[in-house]
Amino acid sequence: MAETTHTPTAASPEAGNGSPRAVTKIVVPASQPMVALLGPADELLRVVERAFPTVDILVRGNEITLSGDPAEAALVERLMTELVTVLRTGQGLSADAIERSVRMLRDETEERPADVLTLSILSNRGKTIRPKTLNQKRYVDAIDRHTVVFGIGPAGTGKTYLAVAKAVQALQAKQVNRIILTRPAVEAGERLGFLPGTLSEKIDPYLRPLYDALHDMLDPTTIPRLMTEGTIEVAPLAYMRGRTLNDAFIILDEAQNTSAEQMKMFLTRLGFGSRMVVTGDVTQVDLPGGTQSGLRQVQGILDGVDDVAFCQLSRQDVVRHRLVSDIVAAYDRFDTSRGPHADRPAGGPQRGRHA
Repeated sequence: MAETTHTPTAASPEAGNGSPRAVTKIVVPASQPMVALLGPADELLRVVERAFPTVDILVRGNEITLSGDPAEAALVERLMTELVTVLRTGQGLSADAIERSVRMLRDETEERPADVLTLSILSNRGKTIRPKTLNQKRYVDAIDRHTVVFGIGPAGTGKTYLAVAKAVQALQAKQVNRIILTRPAVEAGERLGFLPGTLSEKIDPYLRPLYDALHDMLDPTTIPRLMTEGTIEVAPLAYMRGRTLNDAFIILDEAQNTSAEQMKMFLTRLGFGSRMVVTGDVTQVDLPGGTQSGLRQVQGILDGVDDVAFCQLSRQDVVRHRLVSDIVAAYDRFDTSRGPHADRPAGGPQRGRHA
């Protein structure tokens, strides 16, 4: 942890309006290269300066001096301590990680940014999969603690990707014997009958995102063998009917495109020793007009049921290109201008009993 000393001073001419200015010195451990903390050509330092415009930040060697609004200076000090903690785990920093850390500190959450950013789910071929936001960590924690978890949020929030990572982790730890990944084959503007190829070839595009996630987390050469052995199954939701799924990690993706009947059918497939994760975005329903989304309905039915958790992710949790978050926000404003959506759940984290 960074060593810090505090030297508050009285109001000074630099304050402009006569408000008191805090002066704080942060001493970064000599073992920590400053370039890792500040970034090449001080790129990361500039991110911090933009986030705290009322604080002057002066760096000399391994000493950082903060001068400005006392509350903001205290936040910068906490931020630097968190960033040093992240670096000590061997993980690098990025502008995105710093911005997310600032947001967590400003929201005064119980979890430390370092705890969120250093939680490792899975490592493969030099790549480590971690939650990147507080809500993502809460989602991952809920999967660890509950048998059935619903991850609801817009595109790019890591709902499916993190669920697949937890499934692979559970398989490797021998907590389950197989992974089952499923999606409803509902067209987003196309019709299956007009697509070329066999039924399997027509369905494959709907399952491709699940294959893509698996290829990020497992050696691609082992995936065909695991699928042939039945250790990993990727199939349309219709293939789940009539089955009882024991000792499995089961993920239902794009659940907003299930009917109420399909959602009930899927949830009642749960067998002994199994876990379920249901993901979806209730703002992107592709069901025919008049068909109620099973994902929209299920929260009102299962809310408060023991060992079931509902986790809401928002546009602040989008971890794709930064423009994706802006696109989601623009659509939210457009939907708001058209009037409230009666079936859309309120924003912010929501959980069932014991979540």
